[in-house]
Amino acid sequence: MVNERKHLFHIVDPSPWPIITALGAFLLTSGLAFSMHRIQLGGYVLLCGLFILLLSSLFWFGEIIDEATFRGFHTKIVRNGLRSGFLLFIISEIMLFSGFFWAFFHSAFCVAGELGYIWPPIHLKPISVLDYPLLNTGLLITSGFAVTWAHRGLAVGSMMEAIDGFIATLILGLIFVIFQGFEYYESSFNISDNVYSCVFYMLTGLHGMHVIVGVTYLFISLLRLLLNHYSINHYLGFVFAIWYWHFVDVVWILLFLSLYGWGTW
Repeated sequence: MVNERKHLFHIVDPSPWPIITALGAFLLTSGLAFSMHRIQLGGYVLLCGLFILLLSSLFWFGEIIDEATFRGFHTKIVRNGLRSGFLLFIISEIMLFSGFFWAFFHSAFCVAGELGYIWPPIHLKPISVLDYPLLNTGLLITSGFAVTWAHRGLAVGSMMEAIDGFIATLILGLIFVIFQGFEYYESSFNISDNVYSCVFYMLTGLHGMHVIVGVTYLFISLLRLLLNHYSINHYLGFVFAIWYWHFVDVVWILLFLSLYGWGTW
């Protein structure tokens, strides 16, 4: 195929999945807004958008995997471009979290009079840093070592080592999500109480969503590993899953130190 095109780049074929994915995202966000405002049929619109988004993602990613694994379109130049694109994606995620961290520190250093000039607000009981937050920190740090172990296994050709590392990372990630749910259930405040609770749930909730996405990405990479899609010289999708998981780890450490640690003293 490279010889037929007379270049090493990959010019993608026309595809319906970008517009279908955009439609699914539009319906998903619209349905969520409708549901929040108790508009009739809002829940059905949300579910319809979610179904379209998941279905289009499944087929779209399937085509990308086919292009990379079986059709040989991802040459060295293409892989370099994909690395740059994924790094830019990570940078955009950093900017997203930076906005919420900025809101937290601005509110903490310039406490409004309505909160009694005390941070966190005196009538709010913050979550103890020695409870679920410390446990979840240990889980994510351990998962970071596990996924690095998996990376090392694939790099040296030890597939069982890579599989074991991935399974350990998946289990630790799932336990993290479960404990995060317990933390929300036992919390004495909700998102609408004040600016502290709003920023708290936005930051931890956004991070939790990224953990769920990361676990899903790792699970797909594990399936591809079991299907022999990866080799010592060709495992870029595997690397992207690891980069994403390390990003999730680093963000949580910053959350733990600022939101749970410094922010509750």
